[in-house]
Amino acid sequence: MAGTTMRAATGDGRWEEWMLAAQAGDARAYDRLLRAALPLLRGIAGRRIADAAEAEDAVQDTLLTLHRIRHSWDPTRPVRPWLATLCERRCIDRLRRAQALRRAVPLRDLSEHATAEPARATGELAAAELRRAIATLPRAQRDALTLAKLAELPVAEAAARSGLTPGSVKVATHRAIRSLRRILLPRAA
Repeated sequence: MAGTTMRAATGDGRWEEWMLAAQAGDARAYDRLLRAALPLLRGIAGRRIADAAEAEDAVQDTLLTLHRIRHSWDPTRPVRPWLATLCERRCIDRLRRAQALRRAVPLRDLSEHATAEPARATGELAAAELRRAIATLPRAQRDALTLAKLAELPVAEAAARSGLTPGSVKVATHRAIRSLRRILLPRAA
């Protein structure tokens, strides 16, 4: 009886069969799993994210994540809740990123937010001041900021070049920007 309930909750076991086959390299089974999972993933993303394009991007992020980590699925567990959790996390990532972007002041716009002194309006003093401020940052923050924001490298590449973990690059970049705001925009801090 418990097995029947489990099969009903997970789509009668087909998803698990397809996932096992996909882990073994069966492309057709993997395709079937992805096609079957799309309505579930789109439903989750659509409920979490109001913007349809962003929701679809979250679904695509989920599919990419699934592709990268499908080997980590535990065959003793149902696939559907695992996929739902992946999708929920990708949605949360997108929502956090959007929120951070709304709050962030791009580095190139720092001079626009500075006081209205005539010398700052030219941008020359502001650029020199920005360079001096960056030079005062701790090395990890300076490196992370330079690679991730100024050179616009992906976090993984910035991490590889700096010797930091991707998480450390994100934290160091956030702290660097916060420090620069305190230095350059004392009233905004």
